Amino acid sequence: MIPANRTFAPLRAFVDELARCGVQHAVTSPGSRNAPILLTLADEERIRSLSVLDERSAGFLALGAAKATRRPVIVTCTSGTAAANLLPAVIEAHEARVPLIVLTADRPPELRDVGAGQAIDQVKLYGTAAKWFVEVGNHEPGRATAIHYRSLACRAYFTAAGGRPGAVHLNLPLREPLAPVEERVDPGIWAGRPDGRPWVEHREPPREPGAAIVGKLAGEAAGRARGVLVCGSTAEDLAAPAARLAAATGWPLLADPTSGVRCGRHDRSHVIAHYDALLRSERFAGAHRPDIVFRLGDTPTSKPLRAWLERSPQVVIDPHSTWHEPTRAAPTIVAADATLTCTALADELERVQAAPDRAWATSWRAADGVVADALAAAPDPFEPKVYAALAPALPDHATLWLSSSMPVRDVETFFPQTATPLRFLSNRGANGIDGVVSSAAGAGATGGPCYLLIGELALLHDLGGLLASRRQGVELTIVCVNNGGGGIFDFLPVADSAAREAYEEHIATPSGVDLARVAAMADIPHTTATSPAEVCEAAARPGLVEVRTDRAESVALHRRVFAQVREALGDA
Repeated sequence: MIPANRTFAPLRAFVDELARCGVQHAVTSPGSRNAPILLTLADEERIRSLSVLDERSAGFLALGAAKATRRPVIVTCTSGTAAANLLPAVIEAHEARVPLIVLTADRPPELRDVGAGQAIDQVKLYGTAAKWFVEVGNHEPGRATAIHYRSLACRAYFTAAGGRPGAVHLNLPLREPLAPVEERVDPGIWAGRPDGRPWVEHREPPREPGAAIVGKLAGEAAGRARGVLVCGSTAEDLAAPAARLAAATGWPLLADPTSGVRCGRHDRSHVIAHYDALLRSERFAGAHRPDIVFRLGDTPTSKPLRAWLERSPQVVIDPHSTWHEPTRAAPTIVAADATLTCTALADELERVQAAPDRAWATSWRAADGVVADALAAAPDPFEPKVYAALAPALPDHATLWLSSSMPVRDVETFFPQTATPLRFLSNRGANGIDGVVSSAAGAGATGGPCYLLIGELALLHDLGGLLASRRQGVELTIVCVNNGGGGIFDFLPVADSAAREAYEEHIATPSGVDLARVAAMADIPHTTATSPAEVCEAAARPGLVEVRTDRAESVALHRRVFAQVREALGDA
């Protein structure tokens, strides 16, 4: 137990309350002004504190841990621009509904705006990206201060986790003593509740759909045989309830990998994995226009799916009613828990013995197999083929962190459904490549095997994440496609219309960095692989697996596979 004084005693009460509420992980970055916060967290046995050198990486590591555990994670830093470096992670937390508790140390008021070092305006530093902000203030020791800090900690935890989850920001202006020197402090005034419970417990009722809503939706489902379920990224455990609803309706279930529905030992008889490729066929997309779509979770990344949804009547089921509806065409948004809604609808449809049209889902399943065949026929090395080959090689309950840009798109399009329980995570709130390695390291730090699928530019963009991963002893397996630049841009019109030299230097931006040296810097093994079998063999151990491909050839192979699928589906 570190000595108590007027600085450390309130922080000790504050951190004790966060642990009582359920915090299990904290991410820290070194500093002087935040030293009391760091030492107090390190002294708390119920919270595992992870030390990360730079704040940008620390923010994303905390984000990854919060995504993996589905509970608030603390991230703390010193004053000044250190706090500004947390902004990208705070933005992602807001957009992706991830609970974070951001504790920024600050200079006391008398040292602000007077030229003191490491003093910037930290009040509401993160703007609307923070769900809640509070300037904690400076208080004389006493029972009232103890209660203030304890209730503040509870409010921070339950505000971050409750409703629409997000980041809360507490700015702590700390005065001397910043070192754990002992002062005469009465320990009794700082005590929490004797039974170990939080000072305040906040309970939210489940967001159950009302009987009238269930009846209306069940009636629409029973009366429309050609319906579709679309499952996107969500923190809810949707797999079994969504599969049951699909069976009750007879509808195909278009499952984004990050929904948790595509892979696992639940009923997958209605799961369609390759919808992105199927909907690139005008004939298939037109012939399979649905009467209605029930959408659960965030809208998947697939551009063909989004375009198809724009012309389809939709019911969006979202517990937070966040209007995550980029098509702007859905006439109905239901603010209810998707798992409870699926269960209630399945109950009602089974009760009335609805008779689904089995041929409708069968036609989708038959087409789904066409994509797998076309992918298998593609030559090596081909990124989607590499990712798909991992499906049978991964251990149960492995976490796959998908980098933005091409990996998340290739996995959504080509990764097959499988009985292996796998968890897919990604930073798709703001859709950037910032902090991808750090986020994966954060997920890996919470336990279990963790794999990162990434391109070389996103890897190089977050080299600090490799250092953070090593410092925490995270056994991360990185499958990195090195295609000599930003491959996603080659699929866009700018690749054909811009001057080639300017395009390569300023948009594609090939780095020329030797990834073997990057691995050596991070002190992790490096392996090159060209075939799916070689990738699976190398990925059996933590380290960096480099898959070298050609950008132009990759674009051509993608287009060839899509053309083969369209031809097989009857497009002229």
